[in-house]
This record gives sequence, structure tokens and C-alpha cells, in this order.
Amino acid sequence: MTPFCIHVILGNMDKRLLSRIDKLLTKLNDNRPLKSSVVDKLREQFLIEMTYNSNAIEGNKLSLKETYLVLREGITVKGKNLKDHLEAKNHEEALKYLFELVDSKKRISISNSLIRELHQLVVKDTENQIAGVYRKTNVAILGSTHKPVPGFRVQEEMNKFVQWVPNGMAKLHPIEFAAKLHHRFVHIHPFEDGNGRTGRLLMNLFLMRQGYPIAIILKSDRVKYYKALEKADKDDFESLIRLIAQAVERSLNVYIQAIESTSNEGEFLPLSKIATKTTYSAKYLNLLINKGLLAGKKEGRNWLTSMKDIKDYEETRLRIRKPRKKVRKSKEKLR
Repeated sequence: MTPFCIHVILGNMDKRLLSRIDKLLTKLNDNRPLKSSVVDKLREQFLIEMTYNSNAIEGNKLSLKETYLVLREGITVKGKNLKDHLEAKNHEEALKYLFELVDSKKRISISNSLIRELHQLVVKDTENQIAGVYRKTNVAILGSTHKPVPGFRVQEEMNKFVQWVPNGMAKLHPIEFAAKLHHRFVHIHPFEDGNGRTGRLLMNLFLMRQGYPIAIILKSDRVKYYKALEKADKDDFESLIRLIAQAVERSLNVYIQAIESTSNEGEFLPLSKIATKTTYSAKYLNLLINKGLLAGKKEGRNWLTSMKDIKDYEETRLRIRKPRKKVRKSKEKLR
């Protein structure tokens, strides 16, 4: 993979996280082209999970299971309003459109027309009157101190946004660019509604065109996500980059696990079970994952990791410590 510069000030944990992602992507690329049956199965899984999580972040009340039933069984869930059902179907259609764009292999530029098209798909059955139309009025974001640009400046700011895209792509690591792309879009808040869902789709279109799988920001990380966006408003992007990076790593691990023969070492287990096989407590393992030092994936509110990832973490730690030991020995010889 081509090396990229990391322009924001990242801690060592984030640099190691990005390095792990680069290695996972290389491993995934080495196994391409993937079998169509594997691709179809993974896309189906990610389509349902992203639709549920992206909508839930914005207040949709359907559960993951109910989202599946609405999309695959055509069931109307009792007690849930029509808007929730329509949002799920619209998001699925928008995400399928992204898959079509990626599969076409055609050159895709992030343009005003593409952004409007994505938004139109996201809200067409719930808010058709604003679908694909940049706002001309001022808006406020509930629960946030951020004030989006006035309506009369939206078109101008979006023109600047699409002009910035190629320059940012050329200079930044894809994960950093994806985070900044997403933040910059939602910061402008170009539509009256549906900005978060459209922004996450736009970010994932870029990631998929770079060879990454879909990055799903989980509903359970909603508060962390909003806080990271607020920090980014003040030009502190570290938390947002880490959140996106962990989402990418989680998805890459799902892909890798699907294409290689599953061994006991590679099996993802709850931290409580992994703890019984190591000298680490489940609490400490959770801390390592949240700091980006140990690979893991999240299911609901629970983190999972594997013995293979534990070994990778320990080998990395030993490599970092070895030079220090050599320096101490050389000092002892001088004495």
C-alpha cells in the first residue's frame, strides 16, 4: 500500500492502529478477487448492520432484528411508526447504489450532483420536499453548540468542499481523509435533514473506492461519535480519526475472518473468555482495545478479540522494548 503522511498530531496508539489497518488491507488485497458468494454474504451483513446503526444514531427506533425483518421479510413492525420503516428502505437503496458505483470501476468524483443524489435516496419517502435540495434557511442542531453556516452560504461552502476533496485525497492517509471528509460535510450541514446519514454514506463511498470495506459507526458509540465531532469543530481530529479507524479495522477483521480458514487462534471471543487464556484481565483487555493497542471488534456493547490478536500485541510490545534493553546492557559494559 502506498504510504501516506499523517498530518494531525497522533499518539503512538493511533499510529499503531493505522499501521495495523494498512497490514490488514494488504492481506485483504492479497486475497482478491474474493469469491462472489463471500462478497454477497458480507455485503448483505454490512448492509443490514449499517442501515440499522446509521438510522439509529439519528433516532430511528427499529432494532437490528426489526431492520432485518423490514428489509428482508417485508414485515411491518407493530408499534413502530411508518417513518422508521421508510428510513430503513431508503437507506438500503442508497447503500446499494454505492455498491453499484464501486462495482462499476468508473472514475467517481465527489461532486454536488452526486451528494444531492445520495441525499435524495436517503430521504425521498420521508421528506420528499427537501430531497436533494441544499437548504436556503438557517438551521440549529439540537444538543450541539455548533452553528451551521447560514442558508445563503451553503452553495458557496459546498463548492469549496468539492474543490477541497482532490487535494485532501492526495495529501492525507485515507483514514484521516475519510474522517475529515465526514466532519467537513456535517459541519456545513447542507440539507435541512438527513446530513448525518448522507455524510456517512459519502465517507464510505470514498473508503470503498480505496479498497476498504464499509466502516460502521455503531449506535452504542453515538455519544463518543458526537463528542469526537465537537472536538473536530475545534480542529482536534484525533478522537474522530481513531473512531473511524476502529470502525474500519473492525470491518477488515470481519472480511479477513470470512476468507481464511477459521482456526481456534483466529476465533473472536468475549474478553471474559480470552482473559482465562491469558495473564490479562478482561478490564485491561478492554482498555488496550479502546486505546487502539489491541485489535478487536464490537458486538452490541461487548468487545471481542482473539488469541492471534493477543500474540500480535505481545510481539509488537516486545519489539518496542528490545532497543531499550540493548541500551541498558551497553551502559553496564561501560561501567
